[in-house]
Amino acid sequence: MDQFVYLYRRPTTPPATPQQMQEVMQRWQAWFKDLEKAGHLANYGQPLADAGGGVVKDKKGSFSDGPYAETKDVVVGYSVIAAADLDQAVKLATGCPILDRGGMVEVRAIMKM
Repeated sequence: MDQFVYLYRRPTTPPATPQQMQEVMQRWQAWFKDLEKAGHLANYGQPLADAGGGVVKDKKGSFSDGPYAETKDVVVGYSVIAAADLDQAVKLATGCPILDRGGMVEVRAIMKM
């Protein structure tokens, strides 16, 4: 199997209440459990902090909020998935709970070195 990274992009509608947040977390846990049970979860990854990050743009150290800061298209976490090919990795991503709230999953193959 090949490995793919899922880059989770910020949803447009974050949970508004603690109960909604708990429901979202339960959906994430169930999705990860299903991926793991089927042998597709190589690494849970981590959520990323909202603050304290950006993009280095040149060797002088020019730093900004990122190429998509104005649209708030920000990577909020990642996971590593094992799949037979890109088509299967994309299909597995369609179950991601972030899609329910207007977020996106960027699927990228990890190059074998």
